[in-house]
Amino acid sequence: MKMARILIVDDAKFMRATLQTILTKDMHEIVGEAENGEEAVSLYKNTNPDLVIMDITMPVMNGIDAMKEIKKLDPKAQVVVCSAMGHQKVVVEAIELGAKDFIVKPFDEHRVLETVSRILSYTVN
Repeated sequence: MKMARILIVDDAKFMRATLQTILTKDMHEIVGEAENGEEAVSLYKNTNPDLVIMDITMPVMNGIDAMKEIKKLDPKAQVVVCSAMGHQKVVVEAIELGAKDFIVKPFDEHRVLETVSRILSYTVN
């Protein structure tokens, strides 16, 4: 399996730390962490990650708006959104806007790694 350079975006430090632990255990490289969508867009420009794992509900700029901005910069950007249970409508909107998949919080390690590996297997450098 290909190792990815991943940008983690979540306003909760604990959630970012959880994702970082899961992903680095699987040998992925975390190229940056952002706590809101505005930071995410800026970090995306600077790090050009293979994959972005993005929370939807955040202050300053939410995940949907951040994903739109990232897609303008890079139409081929690979974004996985994450959200708590019960936000299906927003998740559907994210998928329609180009998110590759979604992960539900609290994170299930197996599901996170399965999702990342499936998306990476579709992307050819």
